This record gives sequence, structure tokens and C-alpha cells, in this order.
Amino acid sequence: MIEVLFGESEAGAMKVAKNKAISIVSNGPTAVLCAGKKNAPRKEKGEWIEGTSDEVICLAFMLDIGDITEDVCSEYRKKLIYSMLNQGQWGTDAVIEEELYETADVYIKELERLMKYLEDDEEIRIWYSKSAYSLCGLYYVCKLLFHYQNRVYLVELPEYRVIGNTIISYQNWGEIAAEEFASFIEKQREINKHEIKQYATKWDELVEDNSFLRAEINNHVIGVGEDFYDFIIWKKLTEKPVKQARLIGDMLGYYQISVGDWWYAKRIQYFVDKGIIEVLEDSENKYARLIKKK
Repeated sequence: MIEVLFGESEAGAMKVAKNKAISIVSNGPTAVLCAGKKNAPRKEKGEWIEGTSDEVICLAFMLDIGDITEDVCSEYRKKLIYSMLNQGQWGTDAVIEEELYETADVYIKELERLMKYLEDDEEIRIWYSKSAYSLCGLYYVCKLLFHYQNRVYLVELPEYRVIGNTIISYQNWGEIAAEEFASFIEKQREINKHEIKQYATKWDELVEDNSFLRAEINNHVIGVGEDFYDFIIWKKLTEKPVKQARLIGDMLGYYQISVGDWWYAKRIQYFVDKGIIEVLEDSENKYARLIKKK
């Protein structure tokens, strides 16, 4: 089974879930490495997902942002991903900058691997949430799947789960620990060609709209203006000086809507350039600078 996810963190956790070590107790803890095993060891709580980490595909193309009339493998998308990931938070580290610029190349290779698996008639399981980036990824992949006959399964992240006396809410798969993924398998469902076509059509509609930003509203992804999330900045930023990293952290913690820190950083820089946000203490690392509302 090929696992498809749309974020780095969630894909990394899935690789661990499909290729991890188990711990058994026999006169003390003993770690037993089971890397590369196709069949999951027997476990009481089912913390394993059968297969290997090679069967995990990460397509973190950030399709909720930017011009989607451009191919995902285009230089445009590569530069966009780089611009989102590199908001000056790393200073002028040339090695990190090069790695960030090559990030999109990694996703392109992942896409090529997916296409090879499709040609080999492998079963595909897509893990998605109601976050805009994830839904956009789902719609895009279904556009690809429409031309193949592979069996396709979806696992949708629930809004919440009740565990004992605790209610745990979720926004995206990046919040799920590796050992928890297997417990969601029971929620998978196979989708038919009609459903695949429906999702593919949603992608076509988004491409036709081609707003620079896409957001999830009432379980629908729609194109919105670049200023859509700006109200969050103005709710948290005042005339009292604050470190940019602290401001972004407050926004991420209070408004848990699966918007990356890079998007807020991009908009803050926009308002700095417009003279609406004032930089009191600049820094090579933009996240470390002191800012306030002018």
C-alpha cells in the first residue's frame, strides 16, 4: 500500500509508522530494530502500519498558495516553495538556503515515484485533512488518478476524538504521532471512479479560479484574496513592541487553522515594506527582529 501525504511532518511520522523499532520487556527494556520489514510485528495496540518507509510519498507542494495554472514541477512552483520556506529566519546560511531551494526537487522526485507506483498498479492510500493545503493536494492527486485504474483509499482526519475523559481536536496530520497513525486505519474507505472524478473536477475549478491563496471555508476550498488572514495579524499586533517570532507563535497557537508560519512572515514583510509595521530593532534573522504596529 502506497501512503500519500501532503506535509513534511506528517510524511515523516508516517515513515516512522511503517518502519520503526519495537520495544519488548524481558528483564528490562530491549529495543529490537525491524527496519525494512514488509509485515508488521504483532502488537497488542496495533502501533504498526504494514509495509516500509519507501512506500510513503510526500507531496508538500503548498498547492493552497500561488498560481496553479503553472505545473507543480515548474520553476515557478520551485521558487514559490523556496520563498515561503526562506523568510529570513535562517540568516544568511548559504548551505541552508541551497537545501531550501532544492526542496521542491525532492517533491518532484516523490511525484515521479507516485507515477511509477500507479503504472505498477499499486494500491494508493491518501491521508488528508480539512486543511486547505491538504484538500488541494487531494484534488490534485485525484486529477492524476482519474487516468488510472488503481484501487484508491482515503483516510480523512477527524475533527476530534474522545479518549477516556479527554476530547482531542485535530487540524492536520502533522499533529499525529507516528505510533497513532495505525489507529486511524479503521476510518479508511475505498473510493470509486465517480468520486475520483468529483475531486478532480474540484481541482479544475480551483485552477480556473486561480486565486493566489485558497482557504477552507465550511468544508469547501475556495479562492480568496492574499489579505484573507491579515485580520489575525492585526488582532495580535499592537503598538507594543514584540519579537516577530513571538507574534507568529501567538498567532499559530491561538488560531489553529493550519496556516504556516511562513505565510504570516510573508504578510508581515509586506506591511513592513508598506510602512504599516515598524521595525524597531532589525536582525539578519527576521524572526528575531522587534516590530510593532505603526
